[in-house]
Amino acid sequence: MNKKVTIALAGNPNCGKTTIFNNLTGARQKVGNWPGVTVEKKEGKLQHKEYDLRVIDLPGTYSLTPFSIEEITARDFILNEKPDIVINIIDASNLERSLFLAIQILELGRPALFVLNMADVAETKGIKINEKKLSLLLGLPVVFTIGNKNKGIDTLVKAAIEEIQRFDKGKKSRDIRYSQEIESCISKVEAQIENISLNIDGESRWNAIKILEDDKIVKDKFKNILSDASINIFKEANACRKRIYDLFEDDFEIVLTDDRYGVIAGLVKETVTNLVRKRVDISRNIDLVLTDRFFGIPVFVFFIWAMFQLTFSLGAYPMEWLEAGVALLSNGLDKAMPPSMVKDLLLDGIIAGIGSVIIFLPNILILFFCIALFEDTGYMARAAFIMDRVMHTSGLHGKSFIPMLMGFGCSVPAIMAARTLESDKDRILTILMTPFMSCSARLPVYIVLAGSFFAEKAGTVIFSLYFTGIVIAILSGRFLRSVLFKGEDAPFIMELPPYRMPMLKSLLIHMWDRSKMFLKKMTGVILIGSIIIWALSSFPKTIFYSVDYDEMINAVKSDYSQRIAATDAQKIEELNIQLSIKLKNIENRKEQERVSKSYIGKIGKSLEVFFEPIGIGWQASVALVTGFVAKEVVVSTMGVLYGVGNDEGDALEKALKNSGMTALSALSMMIFVLLYVPCFATILIIYKETSAKWAGFNLIYTTMVAWAMSFLVYQTGIVLGFG
Repeated sequence: MNKKVTIALAGNPNCGKTTIFNNLTGARQKVGNWPGVTVEKKEGKLQHKEYDLRVIDLPGTYSLTPFSIEEITARDFILNEKPDIVINIIDASNLERSLFLAIQILELGRPALFVLNMADVAETKGIKINEKKLSLLLGLPVVFTIGNKNKGIDTLVKAAIEEIQRFDKGKKSRDIRYSQEIESCISKVEAQIENISLNIDGESRWNAIKILEDDKIVKDKFKNILSDASINIFKEANACRKRIYDLFEDDFEIVLTDDRYGVIAGLVKETVTNLVRKRVDISRNIDLVLTDRFFGIPVFVFFIWAMFQLTFSLGAYPMEWLEAGVALLSNGLDKAMPPSMVKDLLLDGIIAGIGSVIIFLPNILILFFCIALFEDTGYMARAAFIMDRVMHTSGLHGKSFIPMLMGFGCSVPAIMAARTLESDKDRILTILMTPFMSCSARLPVYIVLAGSFFAEKAGTVIFSLYFTGIVIAILSGRFLRSVLFKGEDAPFIMELPPYRMPMLKSLLIHMWDRSKMFLKKMTGVILIGSIIIWALSSFPKTIFYSVDYDEMINAVKSDYSQRIAATDAQKIEELNIQLSIKLKNIENRKEQERVSKSYIGKIGKSLEVFFEPIGIGWQASVALVTGFVAKEVVVSTMGVLYGVGNDEGDALEKALKNSGMTALSALSMMIFVLLYVPCFATILIIYKETSAKWAGFNLIYTTMVAWAMSFLVYQTGIVLGFG
């Protein structure tokens, strides 16, 4: 039986950790949340000789000081789960910055391996690192990798196994030693800890350092396990902290941080050589344009426009193929199955509902690919940087724009990403603004309506909607800041990682991970929603029509039979086409009246008072209400209500136009979809991240803003004669 080994990957954000994780595990990954924590947990597996390796991708963090949930999660996993080795991914081109986390990992006393990633980037900057000397100084293995080219990965795995074997034999990495006064304090507190037998996670030296740093989490553990014995430990620590303050007029943790950077400076001086080369810093030169105060925002707007133009135009081709496939399946089942309620459910409920949404999968894939491209190249951080001045109008800073940009994909992870904001006011305000950013679930609605009523301009219309969402979010933030979140603006500090060539494999994995949520909805809320909508639109079965449609059909058939009999052969085909169109129109009128008198029709009629002023008919109003479950359900509801289950691919477009919807009312509906209450999952995550008060406020507030903006657009259009 193979030996099981657990590997933890740690590192700073933008160090290439995720790329290496993907290279190691490939498709053998699963994504979830850490127990009790809303931070994403990635786990993968691979096999190396007689070892079964389980790889855990820890949250990216700059330190293990417990200031953020990511730092606490990473630290707790290393301490509590005791992985066989911690692999610290280091950006070789930013060694000094990366070593701060690396030293804290060494302090934990667990077996470790340092990986100098992006060695090619370091080389282009004229940086040469003596990895053998660095390994000697730290007492652990150091290897080079180029993650985006999959170089050095095999060496990494081999070195990790060898280090685990070495650690099992009792050999450990060297303790990092600090100044005399700091070491004296650590020794005194460590001696107090070793005097008592406590079952505390972590080495006694590490616990001593944490107590001296006034780490509340570690101190609470000592108090809970043995409160009496911990008194002497805390007494010694307080005396040491007082001595350090008397000597340096600074707290212990600040002096220790200075010592850590002193150690880092020494390591860099011993192991790094800056070769004098007249090289062009490509990232800096690109930033002269992309982050310029005048050109930065127009370039950003162009990139977003290009993303949605590509999403609509390129996605149109596979969308047509899927439409044809859905129509083929529906027509095939229509011919193969005898008339029954099961057939109606399958064709008019399930296939009409799911089929009207699944065709947008290519557009969703393209959108997520573009977002992954922004992230992996380093442009996402630039977008936040150039939006800093704009965000200040809402009392926030550019860092808040990153969760909002993520909202283009899905509001749920975007809202969770707001946890990185230090200020509670900034965090809550960002969470309330993020739902105005148009998530991918709204995209199918835009494609249907914009494609039906704006044709070649659909891509530009969709871009305008997304841009409108950004503007409304910022204006809304300004309003909420001045009314509910008064206070000074927080300072903005953001690191700009170097531009990198994205790896196709990493882009595809990111794209697929996010798109799986869309597919899961097919067998979940969309399927259930489609069945419920079909049932409400199919009953009651006994309907009293305003006219005798069967008599009308027979009369038209009789009339055309006489006309066909009395004409020459050349006009027969033309008359048959006219007959077919008239019969279809009568059948559509009958179906529309039937649905209007069904249960769903009665619900829709009761909503007309609310939606009529913004130009939305009862069918669309029902779709908007069901969209609270998931925005994709808006399209599937319209697919069921307009009875397009077994028609050709453009049947919904024709049905919308035949129902009396105009370009102006379609625009009004898209504005409402853009701004109104997020899906149920978004409201739930707002509740979890803030409180029931803010979740309820967001539900009411977004709906009010959506109605007001749709009313403004529709009524203005009527006045200007666009109705």
